[in-house]
Amino acid sequence: MQHDPNKLQPMSPVTIKQPRVALIHYWLVGMRGGEKVLEALCRMYPQADIFTHVYDPSKISGTINRHKVTETSVGRLPFAKRLYQSYLPFMPRALEELDLTGYDLVISSEAGPAKGVIVPPDAFHLCYCHSPMRYLWDQYHVYRNSAGLLPRIIMPHVAHHLREWDVSSAARVDVFAANSNHVASRIEKYWRRDVTVVHPPVDLAAFSPADPADIGDFYLWAGELAPYKRPDIMIEAFNRLGLPLIVIGGPEKTRLKLEATANDNITFLGRAPFDVLKDHLSRCRGLIFPGEEDFGIVPVEVMASGRPVIAFDRGGARDTVVHGRTGVLFEDQTVEALVAAVERFETDKLYEIDSDTLVEHSNQFSEDAFCEGINNMLPAHLRSDAQRYVTDEAEPPWAAQ
Repeated sequence: MQHDPNKLQPMSPVTIKQPRVALIHYWLVGMRGGEKVLEALCRMYPQADIFTHVYDPSKISGTINRHKVTETSVGRLPFAKRLYQSYLPFMPRALEELDLTGYDLVISSEAGPAKGVIVPPDAFHLCYCHSPMRYLWDQYHVYRNSAGLLPRIIMPHVAHHLREWDVSSAARVDVFAANSNHVASRIEKYWRRDVTVVHPPVDLAAFSPADPADIGDFYLWAGELAPYKRPDIMIEAFNRLGLPLIVIGGPEKTRLKLEATANDNITFLGRAPFDVLKDHLSRCRGLIFPGEEDFGIVPVEVMASGRPVIAFDRGGARDTVVHGRTGVLFEDQTVEALVAAVERFETDKLYEIDSDTLVEHSNQFSEDAFCEGINNMLPAHLRSDAQRYVTDEAEPPWAAQ
């Protein structure tokens, strides 16, 4: 039978090849901001495998637990679920032992060691960096000075070698994304790499404004009462101001210590259920945020609840709070500066900022915006909404059209 070149020939079957994706996360022992980012990546790539140093499924969400999770050799060390941070010196080698053969896309989630994996030569490696390890870089002396005698002796020797590995392993990454401009500047400083800022996803749908008639006269603190967040500044400032302040957060030991120094205008609720937190976020006069954080999700949550923010003008607050439009930024991390900021907030009646303006501003920090930002950094065939078409022809039939 003679072949007729003008007759349409049947096409070979087309198969859709989904890229194999590996998600590398430093450790999975609780649900905090980094794990919320990992959840979003899991939704982007439901077929992805997860690799981590230590994994405690009882403390991790179902979204993550539905994936295949593989621990590095660190997870097999004694009491790893509790002492994982003590095993930091073993983590670089443990990452390099992971066999990622066959994966097309590797996304590492970096705050502890994660980016140092060795990927196949034809794989694409994106590192989403929450922060370069602060205990090695900008907060090294703070951590060392607050440590016990033995860690203070050991840290200089261990940290020196970890810094060398941290810098060299940054060269293994194809592209870096940072959660804020503050983190991007540290990546550029310590690793000498270009960075794209992709803000982390915030569950905006979980928050909504209250009826204007229900707005209270109290200011709010919400979050961990960690020293670097400077709750001490807030307590002293409101002791002087005499204005109502409600404090939500723990731990209990810190709460009791702060409560002992607070006047009667300050109320401590301790750790509260989400419904209580959500209610206070939507009814407060404004959120007090005096710490320096890499990003800081609570200011976005309160703006999604229709309320403004009074924040220290450093860190991620510079990305999330617009001075005079969604709140007030103050320059110095002091009691006097916070008092002046609250007084200006009151004088200018910034508590009357329209809730729709605040909600609209918060929308840029949605999960959709995060996914779009990550996708834009990836080759088209590796994006979460892309399909890779493979045929047995040299080119797909539509290539010449």
